[in-house]
Amino acid sequence: MTVIWHNPRCSKSRQTLALVQERGEEVTIRRYLDEPPSAEELREAQALLDLPAIEMMRTGEALFSELGLSKTDPDDKLIEAMATHPRLIERPVVFASGRAVIARPPERALDLL
Repeated sequence: MTVIWHNPRCSKSRQTLALVQERGEEVTIRRYLDEPPSAEELREAQALLDLPAIEMMRTGEALFSELGLSKTDPDDKLIEAMATHPRLIERPVVFASGRAVIARPPERALDLL
């Protein structure tokens, strides 16, 4: 089973979803803006991604600066910010076979399939 944290308004997210579906994968779509992941789910995703929290974030979002966040903030603070403001989560995140990738570019999702 493949899961994608998806934003249908994002072209990269739509492209990734199409690539995964073209491979015939059964996909569970989670519209993470409507159903935000908890801090615990974000920590689990971070472990699967094997990335620091800052690399899971959209640091170019105005909200990042508005919240006074910094690229040097501790992971816990950044994870809490993403849980509270899911717009800050870099998208799309694809999960399959006990692994995960941020599908930027979308073809990165194919590494999991």
